[in-house]
Amino acid sequence: MSDASTSLPAPPIQTFRVAIPLVVGCAFFMEGLDSTMIAVSLPSMAETLGSTALRLNLVITTYLLSLAVFIPVSGWIADRFGTRRVFCAAVLIFAAGSALCGLSTSVPMLLSMRVVQGFGGAMMTPVGRLILLRSFPRAGLVSAMNWMTIPAMVGPTVGPIVGGLLTHYASWRWIFFLNIPIGVLGGSLALWLFEDYRAPAPTRFDITGFLLVGAGLGLLEFAIENLGRPIIAPWAGYAFFLVAAAVFWLYRRHARVTHSPVLDLNLFKIKTFRIGSLIGGLCRMGLDATPVLLPLLFQVGFGMSPVQSGFLSFSSTLGAMAVRSFSRTILRVAGFRKTLVLGAILSAATTAGFALLSASTPAAIIVAAVLVSGCIRSIQYLALNTISFAEVPAPLLSRSTSVSGVAQQLARGFGVAIGAALLAIVAGSHSVTVTDFRIVFPLVGLIPLVSVIGFLRLTESDGAEVSGHAAAKRATERATERAN
Repeated sequence: MSDASTSLPAPPIQTFRVAIPLVVGCAFFMEGLDSTMIAVSLPSMAETLGSTALRLNLVITTYLLSLAVFIPVSGWIADRFGTRRVFCAAVLIFAAGSALCGLSTSVPMLLSMRVVQGFGGAMMTPVGRLILLRSFPRAGLVSAMNWMTIPAMVGPTVGPIVGGLLTHYASWRWIFFLNIPIGVLGGSLALWLFEDYRAPAPTRFDITGFLLVGAGLGLLEFAIENLGRPIIAPWAGYAFFLVAAAVFWLYRRHARVTHSPVLDLNLFKIKTFRIGSLIGGLCRMGLDATPVLLPLLFQVGFGMSPVQSGFLSFSSTLGAMAVRSFSRTILRVAGFRKTLVLGAILSAATTAGFALLSASTPAAIIVAAVLVSGCIRSIQYLALNTISFAEVPAPLLSRSTSVSGVAQQLARGFGVAIGAALLAIVAGSHSVTVTDFRIVFPLVGLIPLVSVIGFLRLTESDGAEVSGHAAAKRATERATERAN
């Protein structure tokens, strides 16, 4: 189905087994860093551009809308032009869009450049994941995803710290300029390290499907964002959900009669992909809401500074790094079913446990709680990222990364929006207090807990060859036979 371009020979994969997923993770790092830095810089941007912080919520929403619209076409573009070429171009487009955002002199210019950034981001992450799937055998996929997860978690965690420091001591423009050296380095390494996989005979582009999916996802993403960051009246935002549902219904009818739809819904017939993407998306909502709520608890509830809050939140990344060394062993011994079920339960427990923290809680205990939460989230992300593609046939990998990318993007948006909406509902017309967080954290914890029902539908054999659980089980059985 695919072959590698020989125009620029890449080094042997065995030589750079760690470098390849780290370079792919660079894309996730840039995107996560960028999105979280902007949130703390909106007031400064508004002052410079003669606007208001509330109106400049559009800076975040515009980027997310652009992502939602363009992610579905990432698989087709990679098949048509080659994974290495598209990834490098996407990273450079993202960096160029960042530079132009930093040079913006008006709100319309800034929003336009965020669309450019969104197009680059929509290509970066799904194609980066496709490169990992193409570059590593199924048995090595867990290790590759493991290395990729580290920079993906570091970016959103350090973003508020870096954004606050740059905005305070330099200018908000530097939060965009920071992406330029990272993008140039990542693009250069990708050009050298990656092989250029492409489909020998790409399918015809589904323009009708793209327009329908783009419209539906754009409407849905806007409606989700309006829940947490109101831009229009709530009743109008709810209407967008209904319109998006109608557009998706039209797309479903279209996909049934199209040979190569832009989003292949038949992929959901694959059990592991369906559970990893849909049930995993539900679990991700709770996981993705927590990193947003914690800094709010520290700053609004406990009265900490952004820097203090950022350093406490960074404990989550330290936990993710600490667990990396044995997360592969956990999957090999327990398998996907037990890992995902137990991970969802523990995620629910740790999220609800944050309700017990108070301003008088010793910093060491807060750090320990956040660190443990980071460990659990890291293992859960690794298992979800891997099980989704464990049994997808090689010819369908590019389509699967597009569908999975859409599912993850929507899950992240819903998670953040639900966390913000719950906090607003509980607080009502009053200022947010620690008591409100003590209600919201257990409610958010229920979300991954519900996903346990879906994860229980997995069997011990699902994804066993990828996790190494099958080999571990055979080794145990042989050892038992010898002992008898």
